[in-house]
Amino acid sequence: EMYDDAVEFVGEVVGDHRATAEQVTEKIEDPLLAALLVGKATVAAERGVALWVSDRTRLPDRLVDPSGLVTIVGNLVDNALDAVAGAPHARVEVELRTEGRTAVLRVRDTGPGIPVEQRELVFTEGWSTKEPPAHRGRGLGLSLVRKLAERQGGSAAVAEADGGGAEFTVVLPEALAEPQPALTAPPAQQAVTEEES
Repeated sequence: EMYDDAVEFVGEVVGDHRATAEQVTEKIEDPLLAALLVGKATVAAERGVALWVSDRTRLPDRLVDPSGLVTIVGNLVDNALDAVAGAPHARVEVELRTEGRTAVLRVRDTGPGIPVEQRELVFTEGWSTKEPPAHRGRGLGLSLVRKLAERQGGSAAVAEADGGGAEFTVVLPEALAEPQPALTAPPAQQAVTEEES
């Protein structure tokens, strides 16, 4: 019957969630991708993992294939959350920025990392470190990430993150549409006065 404590706790959680949503939408203008990351931040918090969106993240609302990028980000974040689950000080960081029309995505985690000899294998369909559930196979997410990246002329790779853990990098050339030119009004007609004519 700790009603006051419960009310305070709920207020803290809602406040943290609102701040996360505001931080994400300030950096990521695409509504579909912003919503995905806000949802993943909530799931991460429930699992005891800190999900951070890097300060370097900036993504305008000009994605050519938003659903493709949502699939890529969702799979990488889910895998990172699985890798760090249960570890003390578990953290996942997402960085999404642009270079011209190219989108560069990095997902870093503080998990055990991926041994060098397995870094290409992780992108093979059906390869997984986890036991398959009864209703479906495993090892599809990272394979799909690479296929989607390559379909757009890009790449997907994994390396060791600074301080340990894994760092996945996906590069998607021409992921952004050209910015629309600003509409300019025609120059105002200058009135000719009788004195000028």
